[in-house]
Amino acid sequence: MDRMIFAAMTGARAAVGQLAVTANNLANASTPGFKEQIAAFRAVPMGGDGANTRAFVLDTTPGSYFAGGRIESTASPLDIAIQDKGFIVVQRPDGSQALTRNGRLSVDSQGVLRGALGYPIVGQGGNIVLPANSQPDIADDGTVSVIDSVSRQPQIIGRIRLVNPAPSTLERAGDGLFSAKDASINADPEVRVVQGFLEGSNVNVASAMVAMVSQQRLFDMNMKSIQNADLNARSANGIMSLSRS
Repeated sequence: MDRMIFAAMTGARAAVGQLAVTANNLANASTPGFKEQIAAFRAVPMGGDGANTRAFVLDTTPGSYFAGGRIESTASPLDIAIQDKGFIVVQRPDGSQALTRNGRLSVDSQGVLRGALGYPIVGQGGNIVLPANSQPDIADDGTVSVIDSVSRQPQIIGRIRLVNPAPSTLERAGDGLFSAKDASINADPEVRVVQGFLEGSNVNVASAMVAMVSQQRLFDMNMKSIQNADLNARSANGIMSLSRS
């Protein structure tokens, strides 16, 4: 009975893990540039005499679904969307760099251009700082310029660092952004952005809801197996007690 309980327990634990991932995907269904996290599990055969037909479950999260989300117009000069493949580079508070598809930008009180989670956008030469009371014009290669108030001519103030690493080299960090295994990844001149647009999340809400129902039923089924194993153990103990008396 203990083997049955152990196998059902691992199944219930994997179902809970999947539920957490699916819930996180649903919570970010409206987050710009969010990439759906993939939750999966695998069966591992049990060892020991008489256990060849049994298996327990290991839950894994092999990666993310990197298909592009829907690109919609916002008409805001502080919104950009990557047209095909690629990522925007931002700098975490610890100095490390993170990759994101979230193109909703902002400007802080010092004029620093910031991106996802309020992290500074990494430019080709460092942070990109906008003059006071100016609006940026962002070219398709990430070049940021503003209109000089004196000469009324465009003034280039920086270029957003755009990269295009292979998805297999990316890891999702705890803040939801991606980290590249190769920290020295170079900018890719082929990556293009469009100003005034945002890429939405690629989470399919309907599919996620169906998956959540399936995962909940899987959890319930494993819990029912644990309850049945406990009931069978109690019945066996009762029969053994009667046989001794």
